[in-house]
Amino acid sequence: MPNCKFDDPKVCDARHIKELETLAQIARTLASKSQQEEILHEVIDLLEQSRSVQRGTIMLLTADGRELRVEAVKDQKVQQDTGAAYRRGEGITGKVLESGEARIVPLVAEEPRFKGRLHSRSDEPLSFICVPISVDNNSVGTLSVDCKAKGMPALEELLRFLSIVAAMIANDVSARRLSRMERQALESENLRLRTEVMEKFRPENMIGNSHLMDEVYTRIHQVAPTDTTVLIRGESGTGKELVAAAIHYNSSRAKKPFVKVNCAALNENLLESELFGHEKGAFTGALQARIGRVQEAEGGTLFLDEIGDFSPTIQVKLLRVLQERTYERVGSNEQRRANIRIIAATNADLEKAIIDGQFRQDLYYRINVFPLHLPPLRARRDDVLQLANHFMKKYSAKMRVEIRRISTPAINMLMAYHWPGNVRELENSIEHAVLMGQQDGVIHGHDLPPTLQTPVAIAATGSSKDTLKARVAMLERDLIVDSLKRQKGTVSSAARELGITERMVRYKIKNLGIDYETLFKKRRRKRPAQ
Repeated sequence: MPNCKFDDPKVCDARHIKELETLAQIARTLASKSQQEEILHEVIDLLEQSRSVQRGTIMLLTADGRELRVEAVKDQKVQQDTGAAYRRGEGITGKVLESGEARIVPLVAEEPRFKGRLHSRSDEPLSFICVPISVDNNSVGTLSVDCKAKGMPALEELLRFLSIVAAMIANDVSARRLSRMERQALESENLRLRTEVMEKFRPENMIGNSHLMDEVYTRIHQVAPTDTTVLIRGESGTGKELVAAAIHYNSSRAKKPFVKVNCAALNENLLESELFGHEKGAFTGALQARIGRVQEAEGGTLFLDEIGDFSPTIQVKLLRVLQERTYERVGSNEQRRANIRIIAATNADLEKAIIDGQFRQDLYYRINVFPLHLPPLRARRDDVLQLANHFMKKYSAKMRVEIRRISTPAINMLMAYHWPGNVRELENSIEHAVLMGQQDGVIHGHDLPPTLQTPVAIAATGSSKDTLKARVAMLERDLIVDSLKRQKGTVSSAARELGITERMVRYKIKNLGIDYETLFKKRRRKRPAQ
């Protein structure tokens, strides 16, 4: 500190010692691990206690750099006031931000440029000092205080002290901003890499971005490169065969056969022959030798769907294939080697079947090496719309009809339905809807199958299908929503397209329960405080 020229040297030295102690306390505070807002509040407290100043305020630039917002102040009303802001060049504070130069107002009451927007002040004579908080010669904020009116020498000394504090704050703000930017960059890079990895390992034949499906993709990626036996479990219609295919075609056996056997479709005798083959004359009707699915899958993958329906005899023979990789054709004693990978699937409760004596425990342990659970569609509703759009495009191309989109009420019905048949039922429903929606190229709620016309699903569309009036209301709602979407929410443009008045459109929006605010509300920028 420079020598005091306006005070007794002893008093001056004591004040300088106090200032150094205050700066040391501020430095310790800034070095702490607390949050920035909390630290800056402590700095304000230290300033007001040690320098007898009032209304200490730290303001920082918003992320867009347009205006200063209060970051730390003791008065909670000021802290919470959303209008408490200054633009560049506005008032004394805005001038300090714009110029990067500190300002002293010897007497607030006599300064016409002083806005006094943040604090309520009494009639007592007050001085005001504002210094910039600068990072790399760019102002990123301001530090300001009030004090009792003093002469310029005392105010200049206080300004020098505040400039040191502002420089310390600037270093802390810079370090925290740099740390935050690095953290955000790392998070963005992590998200990008995770997305790339998930896209890379996500099978091409499967659709869904929900977190439950992400877990399935991860499990597929883990097991696909190996020859480990996999047991796929899940309700009927969840896509167990697709998962089996994904595992096969992402494995080293991808160029070899992928053979599927539906164990529930055949009786015991036929299933044994289907699996292992038979010799000529092995049974009535065996007019010639036949290879089985095990031999057909040689070098590749054998997918056994609904393995829970195997008879005890077939279970024993399958256990031998799993343990020894050998088998015999029906009517033959010749042992054959089986170089295959086995993937099994079931929607049955195998644990209960073991207790009931219907499924061998040793076979269960052999097939349950790597269990993979497929979630039901009702547990992954985030994927319903994506799947529906996929099936819409698939069957539009197959039927050679142009279906452009699914209407909002139809989407609401799809989302409200509980899907007991899972993805298979959704696919069948969309195939039905594509067939019904050929006329105008849009799938409406009434185009969906009768099974979806439940009270809950219909309620999601905002109307009922049971009456002519309700059907007309549903059609009107679809037409108005479609037009508003095409016109980006502009009511007047939608009215001209529909050939009715703007007033009528607004009446219909209200009367038909169209949630205009949610669908079309535009973000409005906050106007800066005046």
